[in-house]
Amino acid sequence: MHFDYLVDASGEPCPMPLLRAKQQLNKMAKGECVKVIASDESSVRDFTSFIALTNHELTQSEPLSSYDTSFVYYIVKR
Repeated sequence: MHFDYLVDASGEPCPMPLLRAKQQLNKMAKGECVKVIASDESSVRDFTSFIALTNHELTQSEPLSSYDTSFVYYIVKR
């Protein structure tokens, strides 16, 4: 999947992955995509709630791999 920016928040506890993603989104132009990597399983709930409250689009959300405990989110700024 194409992305313009990467936020690697692996190893950071909740709510840091979401806060770092929001900081990056604030710097981006509409239509750009940020890839966020988070290892905190609470990030699934956090990102789902955040997207529901904003105009941004979560285009993909998945575990990094079946052996890795990281989650990957692709967010397009709207």
